[in-house]
Amino acid sequence: SFFHVHGPKLSTPATMLRSALSTAVRAGSRSARTGLAAAAGVSAARHMSLVCIPDTHEMLRQSVRDFVNAEVKPRAAGWDKTSEFPKEAVEGSAALGLMGVDVEEQWGGAGLDYLAYVIAVEELGRGCASTAVIVSVNNSLYCGPVAKYGTDEQKEKWLKPFASGEKLGCFGLSEPGNGSDAGAASTTARDAGDHWVLNGTKAWITSGKDAHASVVFATTDKSLKHKGISAFLVPTDAPGFSTGKKEDKLGIRASSTCNLIMEDVKIPKENLLGRPGDGFKIAMTALDGGRLGIAAQALGIAQASLECAVEYAQQRVAFGKPISKLQSIQIKLADMEAQLEAARLLTQNAAMLKDTGKRYTRQAAMAKLAASETANKVAYEAIQTLGGMGYVSDMPAERYYRDARITTIYEGTSEVQKLVIAGDVLKQYAV
Repeated sequence: SFFHVHGPKLSTPATMLRSALSTAVRAGSRSARTGLAAAAGVSAARHMSLVCIPDTHEMLRQSVRDFVNAEVKPRAAGWDKTSEFPKEAVEGSAALGLMGVDVEEQWGGAGLDYLAYVIAVEELGRGCASTAVIVSVNNSLYCGPVAKYGTDEQKEKWLKPFASGEKLGCFGLSEPGNGSDAGAASTTARDAGDHWVLNGTKAWITSGKDAHASVVFATTDKSLKHKGISAFLVPTDAPGFSTGKKEDKLGIRASSTCNLIMEDVKIPKENLLGRPGDGFKIAMTALDGGRLGIAAQALGIAQASLECAVEYAQQRVAFGKPISKLQSIQIKLADMEAQLEAARLLTQNAAMLKDTGKRYTRQAAMAKLAASETANKVAYEAIQTLGGMGYVSDMPAERYYRDARITTIYEGTSEVQKLVIAGDVLKQYAV
């Protein structure tokens, strides 16, 4: 397999981590599937307190953190410089069960919940933002829609190997001419009797060069506008399917970004995900979950930036004492920590709303907005704290700054998040 999950044996540390996570899964999967409220000993109808993170989730956090510190963080700068796919990090994530965190165990996943997912992605983002987005897209934007809308037959083929980490998925929504306008899909899918024929180009696709399949959104009935968009499961090795050049990006350089090009790509009728015309709904549902993944990635970048600034401030001596003793630096660190924790609570709150089956669109948008803007602010202040050392690649602060920038753009810009939030607020308080 691509990630050798069923091939060569994993290293001893990875095996130990997998065992630790499996223990957490066995202990917590039942409570996770019934919602965090039940796990905390309160009724599912009552929203769980943010101070009661279950022990299973803390075990997961520690397992992922140990893996990141040992295997990911030391390699992240090298992957960034070479724009190399972080194979070891993704294989290790698969070994830990992180490629399908909230996917049921029978379909190859860990059987946990979305709180576990955002905790795991934050820890990955703390070590390597590129790894975090690869894992996030596979979980939220690929596995999520297939798990929710796929048939059992589709899940067996298109979910199980992806949730287990044997294969990698991507999400084909954006196009060269419709970034934030998701309903203006020019890619088409023509009904040709016993199969579909897809034509068009998808743009800015994360993991496009490395994925084995994509959820692709295409117009099946132009007269119906966004209600005429359908979702399809498309293998990347299908005849007529190709990828464009790998983009040379400012940040998240170890994750590939490219166009998906479809020229008379024929796929079986059974590759339709959901019903004809369900595509826009499927995309919006996936993006709600995806925004939490990106919020978690942003939290990880912000946490790494804060840790970098604190460590440097305690060691750098100026005016006869560590600069951490200076009030101007302390004020920076206080602001960074307060903003980071506020964004983390928004993200965990939205994840728990999703886990309890409640509507969370507004909360996901608020989490993504707050976490991404915080990542940019904290990364900026980290460089200010380091001064000249923050501007050179000898220190990771400059990479964090570059990685943070994309979080306010993809899976909905900050401006789009504000429109989502405002629209929901106006609906709630309509007069």
